[in-house]
Amino acid sequence: MRVRLKGDVICTLFLLVVLCSLLYSQLEHLVPAGKKEPTQNKPRVTPKTFSNPRAPQRLIPAEATAPRAQVTPVMRQTEVAENRVQTTTPAPLTDSAFNFKLYLLNKDNRNFNLLINQPRKCQKAPGGPFLLIAIKSVVEDFDRREIVRKTWGREGLVNGEQIQRVFLLGTPKNRTVLATWETLMHQESQTYRDILLWDFMDTFFNLTLKEIHFLSWAAEFCHNVKFIFKGDADVFVNVENIVDFLKRHNPTEDLFVGDIIYNARPIRVRKSKYYIPEIMYGLSIYPAYAGGGGFLLSRCTMRKLSRACREVELFPIDDVFLGMCLQRINLKPILHEGFKTFGIVKPSAAPHLQTFDPCFYKDLMVVHSLKVAEIWLMWNLLHSPRLSCTQKKQVKKPFQWKKKAQITPSITPQIMQAECSTHSKPAKKGSLELTQPNKPTFQVF
Repeated sequence: MRVRLKGDVICTLFLLVVLCSLLYSQLEHLVPAGKKEPTQNKPRVTPKTFSNPRAPQRLIPAEATAPRAQVTPVMRQTEVAENRVQTTTPAPLTDSAFNFKLYLLNKDNRNFNLLINQPRKCQKAPGGPFLLIAIKSVVEDFDRREIVRKTWGREGLVNGEQIQRVFLLGTPKNRTVLATWETLMHQESQTYRDILLWDFMDTFFNLTLKEIHFLSWAAEFCHNVKFIFKGDADVFVNVENIVDFLKRHNPTEDLFVGDIIYNARPIRVRKSKYYIPEIMYGLSIYPAYAGGGGFLLSRCTMRKLSRACREVELFPIDDVFLGMCLQRINLKPILHEGFKTFGIVKPSAAPHLQTFDPCFYKDLMVVHSLKVAEIWLMWNLLHSPRLSCTQKKQVKKPFQWKKKAQITPSITPQIMQAECSTHSKPAKKGSLELTQPNKPTFQVF
């Protein structure tokens, strides 16, 4: 009996081992081990990574960011394709954010719905507003919109002229970070009546879409405006100087003023944010264009650019695209020294100077790359009754700009004046004055 029981136990154990090995081999055949399991268990989920450092680094289903059925944003398919590449092998920085092949396939998709509109924005003032301030923004930057509303972007009268304001937005790239963004946008629009929201994804390469949609909106809903200032939310704008400057111009004539960039070359370095391959732009030089920090245009120019944007092929860099539209209408933009879209650069001869000083900003129009607190502080400093610059650079009416184009001292004009004066009278003190450098156009405390 004992021998028979031992044999039964051994046979039972042997059969269990064989059965377990068969089950294991079947499972291994059905589901490969290792890293292949997630991609086969979830075939309908596309991993999505976020280049924004403030966004949570996690994977979300692509369906969570899908647009409405009637609209297909240009950038959405691009990002999905590129993120699939990132899950296998690392790609260059530019490839992870933008795919030029898919962009070329979808570049003609330029008509997107207007989700939030302000159709009566330019009907408040009789005859239309004198100046419409249009600021590029994103949904998440409520603090920047709020500081603009409370400082240089205030609506109302400035030097006797009516000012109106709108913010230009697209749908957020990462809709899961701010789950209630639609509710917040509608509430903000009802409170301030200054939100324009389109149904395309708000990305760097979609800023061109924001450009053409705003011009189309202005031509339809703000056709009676006299002038437009368009810029970023991280700039400081001296609206008083702008109004005084525009009073000397006719809105029915062409005008495009800003920090104009000439003879810029396309960047062919793939890691650059502004990388453009030759297949997309084969020329060696871009047309003249204005730095996107801020520029001015008249009503006449706005209408012409609105039509030209429909005729020029889309380009992923919005500043250059607008330069192409200016070239299309044969209009040369005007360079103005008051637009500092690259910030205020310290003179090499005086590196100790503090550029964040109201006397630097008093005679300027636009200064780029300021933080929220800096915009608030500079606006209050400039509007303080206690402000006084030693050289008394208060703005006069009408506003006139000085002709000194460079901060670097130059003695050429003085030499020419001296030569003219020596023909009539001998110079007594002129020779001493020529050895002294020009006085700066600003004073730092």
